[in-house]
Amino acid sequence: MTASGIPLRRVPAWVLAGLAGMLTLAAVVAIWRPWATPEATVAAGAGQSAVQVTPEDLDLPENPTVLIFGDSWTYGSAATLPELGYAYVVADIAEWTTVVDGVRGSGYLKAGIDGPAFGARIAELDPAIAPDLIIVQGSINDRLLYPTGYADAVDAAWDALAATYPSARIVILGPAPHVLPVESSTAAIDRELAGLAAARGWWYVSPVHGAWITPENYANVIDTGVGRQHPSTAGHRYLAERLDAAVDAISR
Repeated sequence: MTASGIPLRRVPAWVLAGLAGMLTLAAVVAIWRPWATPEATVAAGAGQSAVQVTPEDLDLPENPTVLIFGDSWTYGSAATLPELGYAYVVADIAEWTTVVDGVRGSGYLKAGIDGPAFGARIAELDPAIAPDLIIVQGSINDRLLYPTGYADAVDAAWDALAATYPSARIVILGPAPHVLPVESSTAAIDRELAGLAAARGWWYVSPVHGAWITPENYANVIDTGVGRQHPSTAGHRYLAERLDAAVDAISR
């Protein structure tokens, strides 16, 4: 007889199944902690097990130096001035000193308009920058070349970055959609990067998974002018605010 005085054999099977399900859900939620890091939930990459990995929280000094590395979104494309792009604006919002390295059209596989692909660009970075934090953004520019050679290119770029700045914490900021619905290749890249970051114990921030750009705010965030489809000036400020909140959520 159970502690409540009800014989176990009389408890309906559906009740026991429900209790088991509730206990399983509670265990999963306790591990996942979606409320603690809403913008840095680690997803599984292609072919990988769905395991939630929680990296160590960031412990940044006051007024840290932050290297923001990425593509045209980091460059500040479609803002009234590139200096109104999210990578510059977040410096004022978060009280960071940002070093901005954005090359239009670039990705892990794709060379850009103003420079080569990510790996070659990382090889040219100045080790003397000595950032406290590195944010690697993007990139949707790889979506037409994915997946051939993608994981190898990412790993090589990240290895070089970690070797150049061994004391820096690294956060990967995944691609954000320039069109809706999110293209399948963009979603696949997002999952792949999340899995690769998790394997290294790095934080991954997913604008796709976090629904930073939705049908409700798309017109306010994205400049849809001919040849643009990049964040507007207001959109860049919005992205800066979301990035600041995401980093704050994974910091001590």
